Amino acid sequence: MDQGNTTFLLISAALVLLMTPALAFFYGGLVKAKSVISMMMLSFGSLALIGVLWVVYGYAIAFSNQPDSVVGQNYFGIPGLVGIRTDYIDLQGLLTVPEGAMFPPLAFVGFQATFAIITVALISGAIADRAKFGSWMVFAGIWATVVYFPVASWVFNFTLKDGSVVGGGVSGWIAAMGVIDFAGGTAVHINAGAAGLALALVLGKRIGFAKGLDKPHNVPFVLLGAGLLWFGWFGFNAGSELAADGVASLALINTIAAPAAAVLGWLIVERIKEGKATSVGAASGAVAGLVAITPACASLDPIWAIVLGLLAGAVCAIAIELKFKLGFDDSLDVVGIHLIGGIIGTLYIGIFASKVGLIFSGSFEQLGKQALAAGTVLVFSFALSYVIGIIIEKTMGFRVKNEDELAGIDTIVHGEEAYEMA
Repeated sequence: MDQGNTTFLLISAALVLLMTPALAFFYGGLVKAKSVISMMMLSFGSLALIGVLWVVYGYAIAFSNQPDSVVGQNYFGIPGLVGIRTDYIDLQGLLTVPEGAMFPPLAFVGFQATFAIITVALISGAIADRAKFGSWMVFAGIWATVVYFPVASWVFNFTLKDGSVVGGGVSGWIAAMGVIDFAGGTAVHINAGAAGLALALVLGKRIGFAKGLDKPHNVPFVLLGAGLLWFGWFGFNAGSELAADGVASLALINTIAAPAAAVLGWLIVERIKEGKATSVGAASGAVAGLVAITPACASLDPIWAIVLGLLAGAVCAIAIELKFKLGFDDSLDVVGIHLIGGIIGTLYIGIFASKVGLIFSGSFEQLGKQALAAGTVLVFSFALSYVIGIIIEKTMGFRVKNEDELAGIDTIVHGEEAYEMA
């Protein structure tokens, strides 16, 4: 076992887990003061529920059919249905390590758990200020089971054989056909963005929905959340190499360059449109750049990462206005940032990725593969999310009562207030 790579993977997992509380701060600062607890609880609820489901059966679904040499030899449960790898758990205190293993399989299990958690939490931004906590938890559990775990299997469950990427059945088919998605542009961001759009349509608009109606109640929270998200994203992107090597280093520098450029791109558009460059715009631009670089972080030269960041920041700054023109209430711009940013980053690979992109190869083949993967995940996630959301709304109800929304859902749903007045 390589202790260096093991340490790297464990630290990366911890960084990615931090992203969910960071998201809670980011989202919490953007909503009204009387719904900040409710908003943050959607993230913490996701962390709790998906953390358990991943260990019980999520990993078994997402990473079934892996050979013993990759994920270890001991398994508790039924592969493909329920259970988890138990390698390196020795009740006698002895460590068992397969020859040549880079890290314990359980380290990989934990790393991937944090991806599942943050993906579900991202969706919640689309339904801020109006969702029941219990209904959200039901949605989160069902969505993770029937959408995220299978999509994660399509994208992340692959093995390398003779230098080629091989999937087993539907497992790893996106990677096996040559799609490049290093850290989850499709499985995480397009997936969550499409689900957010579906739920925004199911729950409908907030009372008085209009441009400029609701201002962020705590801008420092937004900046704190964005900063912590950026910090955690180094584990997200560089950690996806699963080894402390040159590829991880490239992913790290691109995770600096692209979001930094995206901040500039967003602020330029904001200055032209609104006459002012705002701190919330800077935070949103950073997240847009992080989203876009996620699938591409290991396949771009840093200069092309900067171009991607500028593009993503500018386009996402414009895209967040779509909800007002098209009439859907995506409260915290999950669609405009994660869905659009994920699509931009995924397609950009087909043009600018080293060696295989259009400008290097002269072929549209890679771009076609990237578009197929993005479109498939988008349609799959949107369709199932809409159906799940409608069923919950028609049975137990997903949206709070209008009077509760107006009064503030923190006290109604959780019996707490974020700010007690003396």
